[in-house]
Amino acid sequence: MASTDKPEHEITRPAASVAKPEAAAAAKCPFNYSVVDVALRVLLLAASVTSVVVMATSKQTELVPAPGFTFRVPVSAKFNHSPAFIYFIAALSVTGLYSIITTLASLSLSRKPTYSKSFLLAFAFLDVVFVGIVASATGAAGGVAYIGLKGNSNVNWNKICNLYDKFCRHIGSSIAVALFAAILLVLLSMMSTFTLYKKIRD
Repeated sequence: MASTDKPEHEITRPAASVAKPEAAAAAKCPFNYSVVDVALRVLLLAASVTSVVVMATSKQTELVPAPGFTFRVPVSAKFNHSPAFIYFIAALSVTGLYSIITTLASLSLSRKPTYSKSFLLAFAFLDVVFVGIVASATGAAGGVAYIGLKGNSNVNWNKICNLYDKFCRHIGSSIAVALFAAILLVLLSMMSTFTLYKKIRD
């Protein structure tokens, strides 16, 4: 009987020793990155939607002197008069959709004790891609807005913001919010990369 009891203890002790490190590894979580990730992606969604709405509502009609005549005619300034502003709205709309998808994915992953490596890698790559998209759209819209604000005497491009002040305020506000969205994407990309690095190292 003694010889048969001894192997039983030898079998059960390694099982307990294996389960203990697994429990310790699952409990090892120095910081919950999922909360910050979800918060930043919700902010990204809010910034993208705000930027698109402000740009899409940028419309103003003013009376402008008709060339060669003494009377004035109503002329409207709209965002769809510039391809740069159209590209801006398209880019920020896609970014808003991306933020919704990644927020839902991040929420689903937050219910698990650790991030999935594949999702973290996808987040890091896609966030960098959308940084480029938002930055290019912001730069293109900003260049057109600067010409509207200052003009260009070398090519006889007149400034229009002295006449369409409300329109220019909408454009400037929308570009500022889009710049904030680009900064959020940079932070998200850095955080995803760092979290993936910590996960691989641990």
